[in-house]
Amino acid sequence: MNNVIKLGREEDFEKLISKKEIAVVDFYADWCGPCKMMAPALEEIAKEAGENVMVLSVDVDKASNLSNKFSIRSIPTILLFKDGEMVQQSVGVQSKSAIWDAIESIK
Repeated sequence: MNNVIKLGREEDFEKLISKKEIAVVDFYADWCGPCKMMAPALEEIAKEAGENVMVLSVDVDKASNLSNKFSIRSIPTILLFKDGEMVQQSVGVQSKSAIWDAIESIK
């Protein structure tokens, strides 16, 4: 079962990140090896996070406007949103514990 939400349309981004108190947004590409390495950790976080945290994946090849808006120049990039506002960014492969620590730091 896939608990990570895949962004279908760029127009839905704002609505999706505002649905939960915290949104973990993964900017990735299907061809990106490091992104694939991080996917299981994100899936586990999405499964364990509870109802106030959402994990959203954004394919940079399909969402170029969002990639430009958030100045995504390297993937994977994780953006953390709290109440719809971006509060933290990390670039490169992150461990599950590092992502959890980041989530806890903004609660």
